Amino acid sequence: MPKTAKPAKPTKAATKVAAPAAAQKIKKVVLAYSGGLDTSIILKWLQDEYHCEVVTFTADIGQGEEIEPARAKALKMGIKPENIFIEDLREEFVRDFVFPMFRANALYEGEYLLGTSIARPLIAKRLIEIAKKTKGDAISHGATGKGNDQVRFELGAYALLPGVKVIAPWREWDLLSREKLLAYADKHGIPVDFKKRKGGAPYSMDANLLHISYEGGVLEDPNFEPEANMWRLTVSPEKAPNKPQIIELTYAKGDVVAIDGVKMSPATVLTKLNEIGGKHGIGRLDKVENRYVGMKSRGCYETPGGTILLSGHRAIESITLDREVLALKDDLMPRYARMIYNGYWFSPERELLQGLIDKSQETVNGTVKLKLYKGTILVVGRESKTDSLFDAKISTFDDDGGAYNQADAAGFIKLNALRLRIGANVKAQRAASAKAKPAAKKVAAKKPTVKKTK
Repeated sequence: MPKTAKPAKPTKAATKVAAPAAAQKIKKVVLAYSGGLDTSIILKWLQDEYHCEVVTFTADIGQGEEIEPARAKALKMGIKPENIFIEDLREEFVRDFVFPMFRANALYEGEYLLGTSIARPLIAKRLIEIAKKTKGDAISHGATGKGNDQVRFELGAYALLPGVKVIAPWREWDLLSREKLLAYADKHGIPVDFKKRKGGAPYSMDANLLHISYEGGVLEDPNFEPEANMWRLTVSPEKAPNKPQIIELTYAKGDVVAIDGVKMSPATVLTKLNEIGGKHGIGRLDKVENRYVGMKSRGCYETPGGTILLSGHRAIESITLDREVLALKDDLMPRYARMIYNGYWFSPERELLQGLIDKSQETVNGTVKLKLYKGTILVVGRESKTDSLFDAKISTFDDDGGAYNQADAAGFIKLNALRLRIGANVKAQRAASAKAKPAAKKVAAKKPTVKKTK
């Protein structure tokens, strides 16, 4: 929708951007609010440009930072106490989003464990729930117009509340540089810490209980090797312990329910695996990926607990799932992963696939032993006392007592080779026919010319 300009005196601070005409219709907006500089600026900008009541929502999904200070910041900026929502969503995040994704063994472009992607639908879900509760008619987020997160937040929101209005400041304002953001903050009395004023980290970070991502800044050169001190969750494999550690994961219907025999909640499982994996330098990834909006992007990721979960899950599935079920899951996995990466968690196709995946997990029960050593994971044992399809009597190389008749293999092989043999015969016939044609032409050329007699 076109913007209408407002007369304003030029200032040395940021240029004032006029709100869209639709702004007059916004009475209350729910903002995904971290309490950091960017979302604090957004909060003030919404108040000034949309002249609406703002509700803040701050989620603890395991980012490792204190979130309660966001309450004090919101109060200082005039937000009513009843309009401040601060919630611990760690258990819901792992139970209802991370674990279902790992049942699918999801990897985007063969490597990325989707740590940022899987957090967005939960935040979108709570934004909509709070909007309904507070009678808000819009939501707002701090995602830029170049990234994937804008798509994920908004697809989720529209799926849950089709008529909701979305305000994405980065697509509307002109505060597109650090200097303009700082000038706006100074003008409106928004606190800026020393690191932010001096430029902060040479890249941006996003953290949750599943991973930390690093992108932008110096990492925009895909040939630049990150400094060793960038990584927060993992030690370098070179500095990991010289002694390996063996851990045992207990699975129930595809989810880890205990580590080394100790029962744990989903969030506790992931927290513990992050600690163990990080100590052994497990879960680092440096990747150039394809964003949904069309550009390539370089990101670095730390996912220690998730990397362990994936290895363990594939190991327990290897003895509890039928061959064709495993093959079907592997065929569908890249598509499932793209759905999550592109923001389609609440789509009917993802929900349909999830039902299929979860059905397959009913027999994925047992234990897996993993050896962790200097950035590597080695499966050293897997067992299911109730659902194992591994039959040692049949698979043994020793005398199986007639459990498997090796002579049956001859007919099996011949039947499977039938199409290959037919194809080979046809190919040979074509070759023979092609060889015969030049010979026939040569013979015809040598025949003497017969003169006609009168």
